[in-house]
Amino acid sequence: MVLVLDFGSQYTRLIARRLRELRVFSLILPGTASLQEVLRHKPQALILSGGPKSVFDPQAPRPDPQVLALGLPTLGICYGMQLLAQELGGKVERSGRAEYGKALLTRFQGPLFRGLEGEVQVWMSHQDAVTELPPGWRVAAETEENPVAAMEAPDGKTFAVQFHPEVAHTPKGMQILENFLEIAGVSRDWTPEHILEDLIQEVRAKVGRDRVLLAVSGGVDSSTLALLLARAGVDHLAVFVDHGLLRLGEREEVEGALRALGVNLRVVDAKERFFEALKGVEDPEEKRKVIGREFVEVFSQVARETGPFRFLAQGTLYPDVIESAGEAGAAKIKSHHNVGGLPEDLQFELLEPFRLLFKDEVRELALLLGLPDPIRLRHPFPGPGLAVRILGEVTEEKLAILRQADDIFISLLKEWGLYGSVAQALAVLTPVRSVGVAGDERKYGYVLALRAVTTEDFMTADWARLPLDFLDQVARRITRRVPEIGRVVYDLTSKPPATIEWE
Repeated sequence: MVLVLDFGSQYTRLIARRLRELRVFSLILPGTASLQEVLRHKPQALILSGGPKSVFDPQAPRPDPQVLALGLPTLGICYGMQLLAQELGGKVERSGRAEYGKALLTRFQGPLFRGLEGEVQVWMSHQDAVTELPPGWRVAAETEENPVAAMEAPDGKTFAVQFHPEVAHTPKGMQILENFLEIAGVSRDWTPEHILEDLIQEVRAKVGRDRVLLAVSGGVDSSTLALLLARAGVDHLAVFVDHGLLRLGEREEVEGALRALGVNLRVVDAKERFFEALKGVEDPEEKRKVIGREFVEVFSQVARETGPFRFLAQGTLYPDVIESAGEAGAAKIKSHHNVGGLPEDLQFELLEPFRLLFKDEVRELALLLGLPDPIRLRHPFPGPGLAVRILGEVTEEKLAILRQADDIFISLLKEWGLYGSVAQALAVLTPVRSVGVAGDERKYGYVLALRAVTTEDFMTADWARLPLDFLDQVARRITRRVPEIGRVVYDLTSKPPATIEWE
């Protein structure tokens, strides 16, 4: 396995994900992790991440010198390269010209760049630069602006690059990472089949003859978790609360898929209860609070009626348990998660089998477990459902309008083969009504906003450049089939400054 020591880079999680894609198990630790903490994980190699600090900053995070002295194969990236240079006897200086964005390697050599040919584009983001190499090191790559874009140690297993091989803007970056893994002799056995077998054994060993309760939302994480419990053969109850805020046909789709695959599922129809609680509520945060409160009460009631249960299973993912410490330069691992709002008489032990997995790894497990693609590949959907995609008060009439429009948008994305190319797509019903023409009459209809984004990690996102002909067809079909909608607009705002959801 490979440990990624985090010095505050926005790309640290992406480094870990790229390693997983190369079938190598990776974990993130604070860049300042002690020797004991590092040794506890028995790493085969280390990667030092980038970071926003300068090595000249007295408050800049630094690795434990004993960690570097272990002699493990090591790759320093950006700030990690500058740390290695400074710690091992080289020299780093403030560059006269900062280097940001795309750059081309004008020369590259050595095992780290094995197999690379032609033009090698990389992504730079630095102000400081290595001006003098540590004793015995040699330059492995350079750009027009930077004579030391990469360097390698005489031990043949320690390297550093000033650019970011993990980002998409370094097209051949995966080859560079793979070369490092081969040089380090890292085990490449992190496969979906291996993960699934380990998780089944883990769940059986922990649960034994006890009972497990979980809430199923219809998303890929909770649905896959339900299938894992069923495959492991443990006594479980999956509770699917229909709060009336789901997408068109979602309840029937999830219910049919999970029951067919052996999940012990209980569906609770609580629509009327949620509609009553949401009457007159317009503020988005208040809507979330109301829905959260009602969900906890419904879920708690089911738990009391069908209990006792020792475990509460949650689809917690690895990004959920890492808090970015930003400029402090250290990922912080949460020791536990609170089960928000559950009454004191319902306290469970947590079961979080996916706690070390990324979303794409859960999707791979879902494929092995037989989860149908419409659920497995579904875009993220907020817990409060369509309530936060209706601006203002939620009514059954508005829900019916939005369901139809949303279904048309998503269906056409699939018909055009665009659904998989965007990370999330949604429709938002605004309270704005604009004038339009129907036949010979003027009429007022709702303004519907469409939003689709592309993103690697949902921390930042860009609006999707969908074809104009596609958007034209979506708008025409929605206004023709949903007469209450008189105008369709497309959201061109990235994150930041906007969030992906409107509420």
